[in-house]
Amino acid sequence: MTRLKQTFWTGLKEWGLITLGILIYVTGWTTFLSPHNLVGGGVTGISSIIQYATAGKIQMGYSYFAINVLLLIAALIILGKGFGAKTVYAIVLASLGLRLLPDLIPQDIINTLALQNGKLISTLMGGIMAGIGIGMSISQGGSTGGTDIIAIIYTKYRNVSPGKVILFLDFIIIVSSLLVPSVVFDVDPVTGAQLFDAAGNPVSHLMPFSEKVTTVVYGLLLVTVNSYVIDMYINGSRQSVQLFILSKKYAEIADAITHDLHRGVTVLDGKGWYTKAETQILMVVTRKTDLNLLLRYIKAIDDQAFLSVSSVNGVYGKGFDTIKGSRKK
Repeated sequence: MTRLKQTFWTGLKEWGLITLGILIYVTGWTTFLSPHNLVGGGVTGISSIIQYATAGKIQMGYSYFAINVLLLIAALIILGKGFGAKTVYAIVLASLGLRLLPDLIPQDIINTLALQNGKLISTLMGGIMAGIGIGMSISQGGSTGGTDIIAIIYTKYRNVSPGKVILFLDFIIIVSSLLVPSVVFDVDPVTGAQLFDAAGNPVSHLMPFSEKVTTVVYGLLLVTVNSYVIDMYINGSRQSVQLFILSKKYAEIADAITHDLHRGVTVLDGKGWYTKAETQILMVVTRKTDLNLLLRYIKAIDDQAFLSVSSVNGVYGKGFDTIKGSRKK
């Protein structure tokens, strides 16, 4: 029963973080990036290019979902059903968000936060939010689709960070936007409100090539910020620590760590050179996110315990990361 309860709450946490990550990701695009006709990477970037080229007739949510279906099939085959289920959920939620959220966020908020602050601030804010959203989704075994899927498939066989793979693919997509026309809706230079003609139709014009080049520069800045935030988030959530624990109650501490925290413990034989007394040393490797709970367990059993904590750059094996390498031909 305890095992089932732990599995239920673990699964609920994973799906909840994926949901929150997708909402952050979509909000970043809807609030900061799309109003400035900014182009990003991945399927979202392709969808934004299509939306700008058709003056909004083909909205991002539709093309985003359609393109991801093909990539999703590849994810189901290569990454397994568990990943596929979470990715289906993420893609559907992101597609609905990209379709519905623009109508739900008041234009006054977009004007104040994005249009009045210019493209640079909007690029930074949108890139940070998108990176956090993608990082949260990937860290829980899901994906926002698109180049995220390609990156995870590639890093399954190569020891390369997902952010770097996404950055390379996004560069190609953003530069290709120079070849596609982009329709820009005119806004009031003071208030940032959209302008309409006498018949009530929105006033628009084709983006000049010089402005498209500037947009590409902002797009490259966007994906750079995006990939950096992804790597920071994922590496932070996977960072591990190593503890050496000396205590007369080492057996009780080892049992608590093994049975309650479900972490492995190695008992090493040692000798205090000053006292010449034999002693036992516990070595534990765990995620940094579990450190505070582990310290509370140790203090509750022996508040006089002596221990050291150090960060480790990489931990490979059961319960941690998998050693990645090239496949044999």
